[in-house]
Amino acid sequence: MCTVCGCGRPDMPAGKDSHDHDHHHDHGHGHSHDHDHDHDHDHDHHHHHGHGHDHLDFGGGLGGVHVPGLSQARVVRIEQDILAENNRYADGNRRLLAERGVFAVNLMSGPGAGKTTLLVRTLEDLRDHFPLSVIEGDQRTDVDAERVRATGAPAVQVNTGKGCHLDGHMVGHALEHLDPAAGGILFIENVGNLVCPAAFDLGEASKAVLVSVTDGEDKPIKYPDMFAAASVMIVSKVDLLPHVPFDVDRCVEFARRINPSVEVLRLSATTGEGLADWYAWLERGRQAAAEPA
Repeated sequence: MCTVCGCGRPDMPAGKDSHDHDHHHDHGHGHSHDHDHDHDHDHDHHHHHGHGHDHLDFGGGLGGVHVPGLSQARVVRIEQDILAENNRYADGNRRLLAERGVFAVNLMSGPGAGKTTLLVRTLEDLRDHFPLSVIEGDQRTDVDAERVRATGAPAVQVNTGKGCHLDGHMVGHALEHLDPAAGGILFIENVGNLVCPAAFDLGEASKAVLVSVTDGEDKPIKYPDMFAAASVMIVSKVDLLPHVPFDVDRCVEFARRINPSVEVLRLSATTGEGLADWYAWLERGRQAAAEPA
């Protein structure tokens, strides 16, 4: 579980039965929610000392994550509450996008995999064909949004602060400012992170995850939730394959072990290799979104 909800935040006072905390957004709206913390805690983990164990698994319990001071059952309840609230916002985003026939793609990857480079190249190549717009997610700065705006595409920057992903609420407010045109494509570039963005529905039609050939082919089995959630895996920077020890077939095999139906595209935004397949994938999604429900 990430720190967006406040659970586990180091600035939260210890020893209180409950606490309120506000989420503030630059659009001037705030909301708060309470998390009651149980202090009759069950600890579902065990510490072993001096027995030669060199593998500690804190993700094997009911909650799939360890939060100090909280039982696994409590972790599950908190996560369910957070995701349920997020999904209400995401459903609203989805309805708005469906009404306009907009195809929304959630671009995700670890830092440096090439999301922004691919996005800028895509905007330059497709800007004369149909409306394009972008929601840019980063912890700080609007550097990537400025790169996007330089292509002529409208973009809204969303800074998450200490947050490690976008959520449905953030995207909803960005949509109010962006007002995407009917029949187009909306790109949502998420914060660079292969963990938390996978769990949060933004109202998008598809999740696309990038794996750079400089990342290593084991990313799908190291971060299975991300690849299980993705509709398409993009193997990026393939122009560097002659220079790095990356086995594309092994990466694809790992990804399909997690998600047998995931589509795989191989491309280079620098040389243009494979971009035709990417653009064809986007066009199929755009046409599907434009069809009446």
